[in-house]
Amino acid sequence: MKKSEFLRKTERGGKIKLVEVSDRVKESYLQKSTSNLESAKILLKEGKFEESVALIYYSMYNSLMALLFKIGIKSENHSASIMLMKEIFGLDNSKIEFAKKERLDKQYYIDFHVTKKDVEELIGIAEEFSSYLKQQRHQRIIHTIIN
Repeated sequence: MKKSEFLRKTERGGKIKLVEVSDRVKESYLQKSTSNLESAKILLKEGKFEESVALIYYSMYNSLMALLFKIGIKSENHSASIMLMKEIFGLDNSKIEFAKKERLDKQYYIDFHVTKKDVEELIGIAEEFSSYLKQQRHQRIIHTIIN
């Protein structure tokens, strides 16, 4: 299925919709993102690597949700949200795609091995991703809204 067809189908299904811009909701998602990453680090220290991977992804996803709410988009579909990052804002979504794949692999399958180093690297990716979105947030949103 083509990307644009997928997005149209997702919109028709009510998984993506335009909502009122909400700084309160945006800030709530940013707080969730921070909390998820802090929890992932605690789990890493406790040797709970698989669980940490899931929270690292959700940290990234909640940062993305904050970006979408900043312009009034509510998305209940992870794949669509990640596509919107690239389609609307023109931002690189490869890091969150990678984290999503890692979360799915670690959450649903058993034929893998997660190391402390793997999780530490993924935390670094999440921190870079969050910083990247924060840097882009103002520049890209203004450009997108004006044009």
